[in-house]
Formats: sequence, structure tokens, C-alpha cells
Amino acid sequence: MEFLTGRPALAVAIGAIFGALSRFYLTEFVKAIFGKDFGFYGTFFINMTGCLLIGYILTLAIENIRLISPELRLMTTTGFCGAYTTFSTYALESHSFLAKGDTTMLLVYFIGSAIFGIICVQIGVLLARSGFPKT
Repeated sequence: MEFLTGRPALAVAIGAIFGALSRFYLTEFVKAIFGKDFGFYGTFFINMTGCLLIGYILTLAIENIRLISPELRLMTTTGFCGAYTTFSTYALESHSFLAKGDTTMLLVYFIGSAIFGIICVQIGVLLARSGFPKT
């Protein structure tokens, strides 16, 4: 049970602070630009960039392209990306389109997020592999 305390737990907590704050400020920024009814643009952007980032970081770490300490990997993936990405908000916003009867936006947003999320993970993997020789 040592993973519950010490450096790994602290790394996740630190990453989560920055992920949550980044999510909050980006969402508020999008609402300020597009209006409060368009906060889902922020959610979409956050989820896509989070997918890209997690694909990039895990590829660097798992394929030994760059040496990344276990704590840094936990901080950036579990901590930052876990707090930054917003699946629960994505589900809630999808439900709100359904409740409004706006099936077109529901399908575009719901399916688009899933498809582009996978694409962004793949882009992150390719970016990680292209820029660094394996160590």
C-alpha cells in the first residue's frame, strides 16, 4: 500500500491541481469569448488536447523514447490529464442536447468528441515518436 503515500501520491496531487485549474480557466475563457451557452466548445478543446497530451506522454515513457520518471508520468497522466479532461462534463453536455431535442448537435458533439479524441491520441503518439530517438 506504499503507492497511497509518498512521492507517487504527491505527484498525482500536484498534477491534478494544475489540470483542474487549466480546465477551469480554459472553460471560462471560452465562455467569455463565445458566450455561456457555448461552454461545450471548451470541453471539446480540453478533451482533445488532453487526449493528445496523454498519447504523447505515455508513448515517450512506455517506448523509452525519453526517460520519464514514474512520478513525472503519474503527475502528467493520472494527475494533470485526469483532472484536466472532462468526460463527466462531456456526458452532461451531451445529455443537455438530448433533453433539448437537438439530436443533430448531440450526434455531432458526442461522436465528434470520440472520433477526434482517438485521432488526437494518435497524433500525440506520432509526435512523441517523430521528435526523439529512442534511448
